[in-house]
Amino acid sequence: MKKIFYLLLLFSISSFSQEIALLKYSGGGDWYANPTSLPNLISFCNANINTRIKNKPSTVEPSNPDLFSYPFVHMTGHGNVVFSDADVTNLRNYLTAGGFLHIDDNYGMDQFIRKEIKKIFPNNNLVELPANHPIFQKPFPFPNGLPKIHEHDGTRPQAFGIFIDNKLVLLYTYECDLGDGWEDAEVHNDPANVRDKALKMGANIINYIFTN
Repeated sequence: MKKIFYLLLLFSISSFSQEIALLKYSGGGDWYANPTSLPNLISFCNANINTRIKNKPSTVEPSNPDLFSYPFVHMTGHGNVVFSDADVTNLRNYLTAGGFLHIDDNYGMDQFIRKEIKKIFPNNNLVELPANHPIFQKPFPFPNGLPKIHEHDGTRPQAFGIFIDNKLVLLYTYECDLGDGWEDAEVHNDPANVRDKALKMGANIINYIFTN
């Protein structure tokens, strides 16, 4: 399974139809928040960076072997997160085999998710990504790093990562709310330039996965 997963990731970004997924986790947090965000991100990427991602994302639980079918898994919410031992093992295997998990704090997840990330990688610390990291460079440049989409506490947006063999496998976006910016325009009434900024940063994440 791991070998097949590696081979899938070696294909060109535009060479075949791929599927991405939303992580359905336990603990009581609203894993289902931002229901229009991933479909909108998919549409934006397919139209602007030559991806061929299936229009409807899947939903997958962290302990499910089907996790290995998705090169990109997105996780969001506002509240509690609990990973079981089976979740932890499967997520670790998935990420070390070449998978990618993007965790987007929708405000309120931070105090819970950090300890769950530590369960997956007890010997790896979250590292803040500098503004010159490749994920901020192309196809859309973000010279100041992660953009601010929604304001909560007046603090700056931060992107943290877990690296394995110098490869980013887990991205945690904090004080940013990218997923809110991906939602339908009427959900948060964000200005067009804010939604555009969020979608472009999301496209950079997708591009990074398929080209690194």
